[in-house]
Formats: sequence, C-alpha cells, structure tokens
Amino acid sequence: MPSELRAVCLSLLACGLCAGACAADTVATPTDTDLQEVVVTGRLEEDLPIDLQKYGTRVDTVTAIQIRNSGFIDVAQALQALTPGLYISPKSGPFDYVDVSFLGSRTEDVLWLVDGVRINNRLYGGTTPLDTLPASMVERIVILDGPQALFYGTQSVAGAINIITKGFSDTPDGGFSVGGDTNHSKHLDGYFRDSFGSQHFVLFASDDQSRGFQPFRAQDFQPSATQRDRGYNMRTAGAKYAIDFTDALRLTATAQHSEGRVDDPQPEFVSTAFNQRDEDIFSAKVDYTPNQQVQFFAKSYFHDWRAHYTEFDNDREVPGTLDVIDDHDFWGFKDYGADAAVKLAVNRGFEYYLGTDYQAYSGRDAVLVIQQQSENVHAFFGQVATTSDLLPNANLAAGFRYNDPSAGPSATVWNVSGRFDLPDGLYVRALAGTSFRLPTAEELFANDPENERGDPDLKPERSRNFNLSLGGDVAQHLKWEVSAFYRDITDLISFDGFDAQTDQSLAENIPGTVHIRGAEFTLDSTVSNDIKATASYTYNHARQDGDQQIARVPIQQLKAMVDYHPAGHPFGATIDLNYVGKVYQSVWDGFERYGNYLVVDLAGRVFLDAARHQTITAQLQNAFDKQYASSIGSAERDSDGSNYTYWNLGVPLTFELRYNYQF
Repeated sequence: MPSELRAVCLSLLACGLCAGACAADTVATPTDTDLQEVVVTGRLEEDLPIDLQKYGTRVDTVTAIQIRNSGFIDVAQALQALTPGLYISPKSGPFDYVDVSFLGSRTEDVLWLVDGVRINNRLYGGTTPLDTLPASMVERIVILDGPQALFYGTQSVAGAINIITKGFSDTPDGGFSVGGDTNHSKHLDGYFRDSFGSQHFVLFASDDQSRGFQPFRAQDFQPSATQRDRGYNMRTAGAKYAIDFTDALRLTATAQHSEGRVDDPQPEFVSTAFNQRDEDIFSAKVDYTPNQQVQFFAKSYFHDWRAHYTEFDNDREVPGTLDVIDDHDFWGFKDYGADAAVKLAVNRGFEYYLGTDYQAYSGRDAVLVIQQQSENVHAFFGQVATTSDLLPNANLAAGFRYNDPSAGPSATVWNVSGRFDLPDGLYVRALAGTSFRLPTAEELFANDPENERGDPDLKPERSRNFNLSLGGDVAQHLKWEVSAFYRDITDLISFDGFDAQTDQSLAENIPGTVHIRGAEFTLDSTVSNDIKATASYTYNHARQDGDQQIARVPIQQLKAMVDYHPAGHPFGATIDLNYVGKVYQSVWDGFERYGNYLVVDLAGRVFLDAARHQTITAQLQNAFDKQYASSIGSAERDSDGSNYTYWNLGVPLTFELRYNYQF
C-alpha cells in the first residue's frame, strides 16, 4: 500500500474512533453542510428516489451548499469529490469528457438525467454529457446506486444520476457569484426565483471561460503540435415555470440552453482543434395527486444536441502549411419522448406502480460517417411493493420492464429488492435483478470506410445484478455501511470483428461474460458540532472471463472529506482527498497501467456579514501539485513515426477565488 494511502487510512480510522467517542455527549445542530437526504414533494417523479431508497436502493444526495462550500466549477468535479463509489476522471479539467465507473461499471453503463430528462449521448455510449453542465445551476444531485433499468431504462445498468436544477421558492430568493483562478479562468453565475399566488418561476445563468492548462506532459508534445493549452468558453441559461391549478394539479415547464467552445488539443500534428456546442433541453410535465392513495405524472421532453468539430493540422512535410482535417463538420442528435406513471395505494399494506415510456432519437456524424438514422423504443413497466402496514420492519418490492426497440430485438428485465430494519439501528439492504443497454447509433449505424461499420441487428447487452448491504446509524452521529456488489454482463458490444474486404472493424456481440465483483465501505460522521467527516472505499474486480481488468475501471478508490464549520464564527474550511488505485487502458501495444495517485483539494469560506448573505470562497485544487494521468492515449513521434504512450494530465495546482452574494 502506498505511503500516501496508508496515511489517509490511518486518518480515517482516527476520525471514526473520534466520532464514536463523541457520539454519546455531542448533540448535532443544523449547519450549512447538512445533507438534504430526503426531499418529499408529494409528486411521484421527485419522490421516486425516496421510495426506491425505502425498498433497498442506496441513494446519495449532493447539495448546492456542499458544491458552493468546496468551490466546484462543473458537475463532474462535484461528483468526483462527493459521491461514494463513483469514479469520475475528467480528461483535462472542467467542461471536458470524463471516464466514469460506478461500482465497477464502464462509462456507458451510467444513465444521466437533468430534471428527469435523459441526456446521455445517443451517438456514443462512452461520451458523457458532463462537459456542458456547470455546478452553479444545481439545487441537488440525486445518485441511485445499482441497476435502475426498471424505472429508468437503458444505460442505467450501474446507476442513475439526476441533476436537479434550481428549484422553486414561495418567497423571493436569488444570488450571484463572480470569480477566477490561476488558469486564467473567469466565472459568473446568477439566479432568481419567486412565486405569485399559484405561479412559480426560476431563472438561472452562468458563464465560464478559461485559457486552461497544458493537457500533456512536456515530453509528450511533438514539434508538430502547436496548440499547447486546453481552454473552454461555456454559457448556460435556464428557466422553469409552474402553475398550481389546484392543490392536487400542477403543470411544470422547463427550458435550458447551453452553448460554447471547448478545445481539443492533441500531442501531435494539431495547430487548432475545437468543438462548438449548442444544446437545448425542453420538458413539460403534469402532476396530479388528488389524495394519499394516488400519485400520477405525465411528461414529454425534447433534447437537441448540436456540435461542429474543426481541426487544422500542421503539415510535417511542408512547414508553415495547415491541413484541413475537419472544418465545422456536424455531429449531433435529437432525442425526444414521453413517459407517464401512476402510484396507487388502494389497499392496506401494498403500493403499485405502473408506467409507460416512449423514446425516439435521430442523429448523424460527419466525422465518423454515421448517416442520418432514427430509432424509437416503447416500454412498459410495473412494480408492486409492501408497506409497513404489512411488514413493520421491512419493505419489499418486485417489478418488470419490457422494452421494444425499432432496431434490434426486445429486452425484458426484472427487479426485486428490500430493506430490513434490525435492532440497535442496524439494517440490511438487498437488490437483485437484470438490466440492459441498447446499442448506440455508432454501434448500429456507423459506416466509416476507413474505420468501422455498425450492425443494426445487434442484441442489447444484458446483465444480472445483485447488491447486498449491512449498515448502521449510531445515534445519528455515525452512519456506516458495508456493501458487496455482483454483476455479470453478456452479449457485450464491441468493435472486435473485422471485414477483410472493406478493411473495417465490425460491431458485434462478443462471446463470453464480463464478471464484476466488488465491495464498498462508507462512513458519515458528525464528529462534533463543528466537524463533519465522510469517507468511502471501493474495490472493483471487473474482468471478462478471467482476462485483464476492464479498461478505465480503477481497482481501488478512496474518498474522504472533512468540513470544519465552527458555530458562531464567520468562517469554515473543507479538505477533500481522492485516491485512485491502478487503472488499465488499451493502447497501441496492449494494456498499460496508470493511476495510483492521491489528490488533495482545500477550500475555505469567510462570511462577510452576520446574516451570511456575502461570502468569499477560496479553493486550492490539487494542493500538492501532483502530476498524474487522468487517462492515457497513443500517438506517433514526428522523428520516426514510432508509437508512444502519452498522458492526459489532471488539473495542476490551481487557486480559485470567488465572491458569492445570496438574498
């Protein structure tokens, strides 16, 4: 075990012992760090995570206060530090693509939503939507562990993450913040919300710009690569409106627009490369809750994701000449659909869920030659669950989902789960079932003559899952949980096939089974009125039929956070630690290892007035300036054309200062 990790483990053990000693004589009071773990609205979609938690799903919540206290710029940074079991590795800082692993999963096995609207990239499963999501728009982020295909459908194999934007308020409320950092970055955001009788609205916006930092080691740059920094310019604006026709009937409408430019430097050839992005998310929803026995919602959404890629390369043969590789070439998709669900509690001891889901999308990519294609999926699902009226110390649930896509065969999944409360604050959670991942547009429809070809007849990937947890709550001062997870995936989709006549890689369902086994330990301790500590450790064993660990899935990960918030004093401080163990990735000559790094982030805040309307926050990211590979890739040397492995670098030592005003 590395000395840095050993020191962290000893510190966490000390925190846990201290928490246990303090629990008997310490009374916690609400602070600006407390988690809002339960947000009950009386509306089915918003309350569903609470119900799933009751039936055996682990649900974590990241709040706007936590994000603000630590000074995170985008959603990826916040989740990277604050979510147990979730590995997120941004390629080159904020607003970039990320590698994701949730309880041993691949990036494409996690479903992402904004206000309940799925935002996963419909073209490519491994391209996450986190490069356009600023942290300032967040009210809270709800993270559901384990297979969630029953209610959420494809790609929620390992979990579903719902990013909930600024919520409504019955009284005027708002704020803004402005700041910058040592990477020549500028940040500005603001929001305002209010209500007029039965009508409610929220407005929010943000602007983030940065020249960025050098994304590769000096020795990894070839002379032919002259774009040396990775910058970004992202703007987001959103609006939400709701009207309560009666106490039981509400109509909600949301709109969000993002646009900007993100650089895409490479260690060879590139003079300039960037993506220009425009993205719109619209949704409308009706909630009807006439009484405690009936909850109903119907929702429609439209997600329009448009990007244009430009790349000019330096010509190594003719110095001073640029080769046009791509010139504002389009890639994008439209994703739209509707869903409806009802929850019924019409007889004592049971609750019933019924729902339908329709998804349709079309997309194309001029760069990798995905022609304009469309697909749609119809789904039906249902679940029956028990209540405490039937079993006082247990809640059980069982359900199924049927999915019928227009391309490829159908998929049916099932799920059973439960939570059992034991004496002395102990509990047991269990979840078993199946999940699926439908093929992406790339896997179905790609036809690049120089690269790859998809297969419209691909089967969905299927998985069998089992999660088991034992936890405890010691007088609300020390919460702990030990979990084990098991997942087997069959019909894995990969471009392993080859057509010798066309010289193309072929998408196919490869034989064999991917075996994922792992364990997780989480600790949440209120050490005293002034100190709160959390920690998590995750072990992942993810392999295909005994082969190498799956690419980009860390074998170990450790996270820890300590927040100091002295009552009656106008300041606070936070320390976040993130240790990532060995990670493997396929490069030109096979698998190579990276990882094994510890990154420490420090943050502090000073309240300028007694009411805490004005705050100065400071963050020192990567406080010890650890140089580490967030991921790796392969390139060719200018001198002889030989291959070598390069590092994508994580964020270097960066100091950020921000002024916040809330009213």
